[in-house]
Parts: sequence; C-alpha cells; structure tokens
Amino acid sequence: MKEGIIKGFWGKLPRPFFILAPMADVTDSVFRRLISERGKPDVMYTEFVSADGLCSSGKENLLMDLEYSEGERPIVAQLFSSHPEKMKEASALCAKLQFDGIDINMGCPDRSIEKQRAGAMMIKTPEIAREIIRAAKEGAPGLPISVKTRLGYNSDVLEEWLQVLLEENLSAITIHARTRKDMSKVPARWERVKRAVEIRELSGKETLIIGNGDVHSLEEGRRIAEETGCDGIMIGRGIFWNPWVFSEREPSIEERFLAVVEHTKRFEEKFSVMPHFSLNSQRPRLNTPSGRPSKSFAVMKKHFKAYVEGFSGAKDLRVKLMEAENAKGVEEIVQKFLNEKQG
Repeated sequence: MKEGIIKGFWGKLPRPFFILAPMADVTDSVFRRLISERGKPDVMYTEFVSADGLCSSGKENLLMDLEYSEGERPIVAQLFSSHPEKMKEASALCAKLQFDGIDINMGCPDRSIEKQRAGAMMIKTPEIAREIIRAAKEGAPGLPISVKTRLGYNSDVLEEWLQVLLEENLSAITIHARTRKDMSKVPARWERVKRAVEIRELSGKETLIIGNGDVHSLEEGRRIAEETGCDGIMIGRGIFWNPWVFSEREPSIEERFLAVVEHTKRFEEKFSVMPHFSLNSQRPRLNTPSGRPSKSFAVMKKHFKAYVEGFSGAKDLRVKLMEAENAKGVEEIVQKFLNEKQG
C-alpha cells in the first residue's frame, strides 16, 4: 500500500497561513505565550531541540524547551539529529507530549549542530535525511511530519534537494530562501520559493510549501504568497521589528514598556536566572535548588530592541536596559524613564 501524506492540522489552515519561526533562545515558552496573547500566528514551533539529548541522561534539562500552553496550538516540536534511532525515540516522546506535529531542522547553519551532522548538513547527506524523516514517522505514527530547510548548502540545489524531500511524503516543507553559505547576508530569493511550488505541482504531491526570509508584516507576506503561490509564510527576525506583527497593529510606547517589564518578569519566574554568560556560548544550563534548569538573563536581552524602538530616547534606554541584571532592574529603569518623560 502506497504511503499517503498525513495532513493533520495542516489541512485545516487558511491560505496563506502564518507561522512564528523557531529561533534558539528566542521562541521559548514564555515568549510564545506573550505572542499568542497579543496576536497569535496560525502555527507555532518550539525552539529546536536535540533528539539525541532527549534520549540521554541530560533529558530533563531539555524538556524545558518542549513545554507549551494549550493557547499555542497548533504547536509543532522541532527536532534535529543525524541518528535515526534517536529521532525515532524523540519523536515518540513528542507524540506522548501531545504535540500537533513534528518538524525536522535541516537548515540550521550553527557550527555546533553541523558537527553533529545535523541541521544544514542534512542537505549534503540526502540518504541520511531520508532515514531521519522515516524514523520520525515511525516514532510518531499519525502525526504530521515536516521539514525546515534551505535552498542548498554552498550552492543552490533546490531542484535535486526538494525532490528528495517530496518523495518522503512530508506534510509540509519550509524553505528558507537562502543557502547555508548565504546565512542571512543576502536578500531572500523568493523566486526560488515560486520554483519550489512549481516543482511540487509537477510532482503531484500535496505537500505544503512554506516560504521564509525577510518578511516583516502580514501584508508583505500575503503579497509574497500571492506572487509565489506558496501555502504559508514563516516570520522569524521580523518579530524583532514588531512583537505585535501577527496582530497587524502598531503598539503604543506605553504598551511596549508594559510588555518588556512583563516579559522579563515571566522569564525570570519561569527560568530563574543563572550567572551571565556570553551570548555566543553554547546555551549553558544550571539546575536551580528546585532541580529545574535555568537560563541566563542575558538571553532576555535579545528582545530589548524589539520593545524599545521608534521613539525619542529609545537608544539610550536600550543601553541602560542592557546593563540590567534582573527583572527588577528592568522595571526600575523603565519607571525612571517614564518619570523623567512626564516630568
């Protein structure tokens, strides 16, 4: 019997639909909940999580990255690995945790991920990519399996690479319209997403094609979807331009201030805080006295520019916020700024 495509929640979405991209140390459970309360996208993904890690003694430290609230549904767990047996086991865990779908990261350019032969390295090893996809399906039968990838590694090999993925009957494929070599240093090549849709049509498959790259508003996303024919749009860094992007409105300065204070308080409450580390280090974790893993407050600082932008004194305020060491410090700095403005 020929394998079909499991549509799951993907088959119930509007066209075009919008997704908040998975971003390491950005789209954690606290941030996703804040976004869902202010203007929810059609689909949400977790941060990428190591399938190998979920099968190791360090599993408890990573389960924090798989926490979600019911208000985030449909919620997709994003995993990475180059070991089929680990992907199968981790996918089974995600099914047990009642995720709505599983996405396999085959596009991340991070060196530490590539050393594990995962992420964007999958583009260079299509046969292993096939095994990983099949392992995820075996571990979570009945759940829709998708892939997020790029146009190629050092060069654009969309025609060959996309054909490999389509043959695996995935529910959806997200294409970041750049190669791994491009990183994010060149404009997204949306004409290649249009080509991906054409390749999908020629294949006769019903796999959804999602485009990703340089989209900063739903209006822009709708226009691009119309031009390319893609089914959905994934927004990543655009969330840093406006955390309210999915609500299609521009928040007031007061709303931004309230949000940054609330975000830092929730972050601290959820993850506690650990001593500062360089944002370039590999996501270190410590266990709190309660046994829960914690995150550095430095992670929170990635969000400050999104909230504090577009008004007189914003740059100076951001500089001061970057010096804060906890949520209380952030609240005091914001309150002082407001008092001075009112005075």
